[in-house]
Amino acid sequence: MARLAQATITGIETAHMIRKGQLSEENMPAYKQFMALAG
Repeated sequence: MARLAQATITGIETAHMIRKGQLSEENMPAYKQFMALAG
């Protein structure tokens, strides 16, 4: 259960970083950035 919670928190933090432009690729939409990181 703790691993699931950690994965959820990591995903939320990653989504926030993408939204804020901290991981942004200029020509890549946010959802594609997330999918590239999620694997």
